[in-house]
Amino acid sequence: MKKYFFLTALSYAFITQGAQAATHEIKMLNNGKDGIMVFEPGYLKANKGDTIKFVPTDPAHDVSSVSIPTGAKPFQAAVGKSITVKVNEEGVYLYECKAHLPMAMVGIIQVGAPKNLSEVKKSAQSLSPQFVMHKDRLDKYLAQVK
Repeated sequence: MKKYFFLTALSYAFITQGAQAATHEIKMLNNGKDGIMVFEPGYLKANKGDTIKFVPTDPAHDVSSVSIPTGAKPFQAAVGKSITVKVNEEGVYLYECKAHLPMAMVGIIQVGAPKNLSEVKKSAQSLSPQFVMHKDRLDKYLAQVK
């Protein structure tokens, strides 16, 4: 008995191109699981090609990249504005809310292998002295990078 396998054009396209990239949402919050003035989630693991949408759920927050992988595009959104970022480069992305940096409003996105982790840790060392509250928040996020 012979068995035949037929592919439709749609299933062939899916198999040859791979699964669709995901879209992740990071909320900018006054209060969250990790305390006050947070990005939620504060640590996110994404895949190359995924899209990250930063949403100012609570007003008066901004977001900007601090340390990103080589070849990645820096990003920045004004206070109260959302921004969508496509993570096309593998590595670690460190970002901040400048308005609330003293409260350690920072976050980490890991895309694939953490190729630039040593550079991100250097940037974190320069940010940490500016924290008045939640001084260990960034260290906790960085500890999740594997």
